[in-house]
Amino acid sequence: MRKGLVGAFLGLALLGATPAPGAFPIKLIPGAFPADRQPDGNTIIFEDARGLIVVDTGRHKEHQQAILEYARARHKPIVAIVNTHWHLDHSGGNQELRAVYPNAKLYTSEAIYGALDHFLAHSLDNARKTLADPSVSEADKADIRLGYEAISDRRDLLPDVPVTGTTRLPYAGRTLELRLAPFAATEGDTWVYDPKARIIAAGDLVVLPLPFFDTACPDGWRHALDVIDRADFAILYPGHGQPLSHADFHLYRLAFDDLLDCAAGSAPKQACIDGWIRGAGPLIKSAQERRQSQDYLDYYIDKILRDRAKQAELCAPPTKAD
Repeated sequence: MRKGLVGAFLGLALLGATPAPGAFPIKLIPGAFPADRQPDGNTIIFEDARGLIVVDTGRHKEHQQAILEYARARHKPIVAIVNTHWHLDHSGGNQELRAVYPNAKLYTSEAIYGALDHFLAHSLDNARKTLADPSVSEADKADIRLGYEAISDRRDLLPDVPVTGTTRLPYAGRTLELRLAPFAATEGDTWVYDPKARIIAAGDLVVLPLPFFDTACPDGWRHALDVIDRADFAILYPGHGQPLSHADFHLYRLAFDDLLDCAAGSAPKQACIDGWIRGAGPLIKSAQERRQSQDYLDYYIDKILRDRAKQAELCAPPTKAD
C-alpha cells in the first residue's frame, strides 16, 4: 500500500525541545498520518529575535493553522520557510503561510523544478480526472483538491534561495546550516543542522515507522544517512514520527542498511520485511506501525528496491518535459 493510504493519527499538539535558560525555544508541530486521507509531515520551528524559521508546512489546513497560531502566540512573524523536499505533505502549506507573512523567504532545493515537470505534473492530471469523477466521495475530493491547489500554485513552491550545497541561514547570532542530500528520498533533500544546539531537522531522510521509497534513490539515501550519522547532534527531528537521539538514529541507519542489503540479494521478501521490523523494533511503537511497515515494504521491495529500471530512473536527473 502507498504513502497516505494507511496510518495512525499522530495529532497536532505542540511539542518542543526544552531550551537552555535564555535560549529561544525550538518547537515541533507533529504531523498527522491518518488512514482516511493524505498525511502531514512534521513541522519544526526555530526562533530568534527577528522571527520564526518554519521547516516544512504540512498539507492540511488544520496543520497550517497550528503553525499560524504558534506564530501569533509568540508575537513574531515567519521570516523564512525551509522545505526539506517537495512532497506536498511538507510543502503544501507554503501558500497559506505566505498569505499571512508575504516576506517569508523560501529555501529549498532545485529538485522542485523536475518534480513539477514530472511527478507533480502527473499528479495534477490524475487530480483533474478524479475531481471530475462523480463516483469519488466529496471527502476524498476535498483532500485531492488541496494537492491540486498546491501544485497549481507554482510560485509558492519555487525557492527564493535555492539550496544547491551547504547554505547558511542567519539565526540567533549564528547560522543554521542547510545541507543538500542529492538523490536520496527525492532528487534533492535539504536537512537543517544547528551545530551549536546540536539539533537536526532531517525531513523524510528519516521517517518512522519506515522509510518512504516512492521517489527515492536508495543508494544515495544510504549515503545521506551516513553523512548525518557523522554529524555531532543530540536530537534529530524526522519527517514523520517522534524525535530521535543520536543513538536512536544510528539504530535506524543500521536497519536501513540491512533492508537495502536484503532487498539487493535473493532472500525472500518477507525476510527483508521481518528484518526491518526487528532491526528498527525499538523505534516502532505499536502493532499498527508494524502493520504499516508490512504493507508498505511489501510494495516497495517489489516496485522499487528490486526494480533495477525504476532505481535507474530515480537515481538520475529527470529529462526536461516538452
